[in-house]
Amino acid sequence: YYTAKELHFGGVYANSLDGVSDRDFAIEFLGAASLIMVHLSRLSEEIILWASEEFGFIILKDNCSTGSSIMPQKKNPDVPELVRGKTGRVFGHLQAMLVLMKGLPLAYNKDLQEDKEALFDGVKTVQACLETMTILWREGLEFRTKRLASAVAADFSNATDVADYLAAKGVPFREAYNLVGKVVKTCLAAGKLLKDLTLPEWQELHPAFAEDIYQAIAPNQVVAARNSYGGTGFEQVRQALADARKRLS
Repeated sequence: YYTAKELHFGGVYANSLDGVSDRDFAIEFLGAASLIMVHLSRLSEEIILWASEEFGFIILKDNCSTGSSIMPQKKNPDVPELVRGKTGRVFGHLQAMLVLMKGLPLAYNKDLQEDKEALFDGVKTVQACLETMTILWREGLEFRTKRLASAVAADFSNATDVADYLAAKGVPFREAYNLVGKVVKTCLAAGKLLKDLTLPEWQELHPAFAEDIYQAIAPNQVVAARNSYGGTGFEQVRQALADARKRLS
């Protein structure tokens, strides 16, 4: 106990054989590190997609990207691609530790020297990825708000809100759901969006529609309506950000 106290350890192993042969702490860390990398990798994939020409939701700034060796107009999303790639590296360290331990008898074996590379590199890799992704979000991205607004204004992502609108007017949801499916099909055939329908066209589909249907399917209102706890509405997102900052402070 004296050594543990002097080194400020939380406790001591109750069994000396376990003390020299156990590597659960390394496996548990690499398991947690792998989960961190899963989330960083998924976020990286989103950024890569958003920065592509097909989406065009963000612009990668020069301090977090490089140019193509052959295409002068292209910016390579270096940070998210490298983080996504290094995720497999951390997964590999976890798998290596599990395979290393599975066949060892009790007490110390020289095989355990292999734990250092997996553990130390795992720490270094996760730390570097967290730091670079933080820099990317703080300094390396510019959101194209007009492009984002035009994207949500040019699809049928507000179709559910039409069904919700009818349900709020007393129409059974099953009936509203089926009706909206027909409305979308009609719009697709005519090359229209829901917002392009005239009020007489809406009312021909169902008499419950009124002038306020246009407000109900406006993109900002569609988002704002998701205001239940944990939802994606503006107020809920602001609250989630405030809670996260509080936990980190």
